[in-house]
Amino acid sequence: MTDHNGSITGIVMESGTEQSRISFCNNISTVSGSYVLYWMRNSHRAVMNPSLNLAVDIANTLRLPVLVYCQPDHDRQCPCMRQYRFMIEGLCDTRDQLMDKGIAFMVDSVAAGIDLSAVSSGAAALVTDAGYLKHEREALEHAIKVSVCPLISVESPVIVPLASLSGKEEYAASTLRPKIKKILHAYLNPAPDPVPQISSLKIKLPGSAFKGEQHLLTGTGPDPSVGAVRGVRGGYRCARRLLDDFVTRKLASYDKDRNDPDLDGTSLLSPYLHFGQISPVEAALAVIDSEDENAEKFLDELIVRRELAFNFVRFNENYGNIKSLQSWALDTLMLHSADKREYIYSRDEFENSATHDPYWNAAQNQLVSEGIIHNYMRMYWGKKIIEWTVSPENAYEYMVYLNNRYALDGSDPNSYAGIAWCFGKHDRPWAQRQVFGKVRYMNDRGLKRKFSMRTYLEKHLHVK
Repeated sequence: MTDHNGSITGIVMESGTEQSRISFCNNISTVSGSYVLYWMRNSHRAVMNPSLNLAVDIANTLRLPVLVYCQPDHDRQCPCMRQYRFMIEGLCDTRDQLMDKGIAFMVDSVAAGIDLSAVSSGAAALVTDAGYLKHEREALEHAIKVSVCPLISVESPVIVPLASLSGKEEYAASTLRPKIKKILHAYLNPAPDPVPQISSLKIKLPGSAFKGEQHLLTGTGPDPSVGAVRGVRGGYRCARRLLDDFVTRKLASYDKDRNDPDLDGTSLLSPYLHFGQISPVEAALAVIDSEDENAEKFLDELIVRRELAFNFVRFNENYGNIKSLQSWALDTLMLHSADKREYIYSRDEFENSATHDPYWNAAQNQLVSEGIIHNYMRMYWGKKIIEWTVSPENAYEYMVYLNNRYALDGSDPNSYAGIAWCFGKHDRPWAQRQVFGKVRYMNDRGLKRKFSMRTYLEKHLHVK
């Protein structure tokens, strides 16, 4: 072992991972164990993964093998089989890539009862992904209590770590954008992925090796009533193909096509980014390398808008309910909560696309059948739920329920921020009107004026 005075700090400082991504979570500094453990939580990839890379660097310095452990929690990560299967498909890709690197991969369901303390009991160091949602932060707090070795968290899900920014909730993209742009260059030149020097493939530990999809798709699992999306598969390889297709075929017209529901102009990467199956840094670099004039628009959405969402869920404890709104938005909605609605629908009617509006029904059908809603229609979908529900509180609850149940990227920071945006979050006051007050309004006349909508309706109106 290289002499570092027995402390993890010096080892970490010599790694190739950006130091601002790294947080030491407990007061244990002495390294003593037979392997380094990477607890994979929300960065399900073996490529351009700062958490994995740090674990490998530590292991190489200590001349130890590195192991990867993942325990999917379908109650919080994947409420329905749709998201769960997509996640497991991605973990299959990850397993293959890890094995190619000589890294053993253990995956256990919550029901198996193999907890982190058992798997990490012999570890010299424990590395994990930073988490921003409540249940992710609570899991880390529990790990801090039970860990017997140095525990290090790495901000792998984002390009610019939140630790490098304001440390508080941002009002809007306009307040976050200049802070990100000032330091962005430092995070777009990542070090190459390190190669483990010692294989861990023959090490036996509590838990079990990940044998494939059926390993976790049998037995007790999430709600099976919302099944997989036909023709869509999770994993790094699929994500990379989508990224390459976007850069070569869609980016050149992205500024014109991205908002048109009739066109296939978006990247479709959101579910893959949600589960960490592809690095946002990799996506950003592919777009930058294209030198396309539309790159700036996509990068603003991938970096500023996406990381505004992570900022939102990290610093606003109410991100899942209407109390998350700024006072102006909440006050104006409450002021108009008793306004007469022309239509009122129940949650079941929304879920079954049983409204009077063919455009809204088509959007809901797309969510149910494809696990996504086109970016522009997603805003329309949310605004109309506000308009056709008895109260803003109910509207917020309905949106969270429908999104988390059917969307492949349900329970994502971007999803929560997108829902909140429909209620005025990260937006500005507009002209006063019924039901919405000063919150931005959308109607079907805007859809007809901007787009033909023929293709979108033909594809989604009668399909579930």
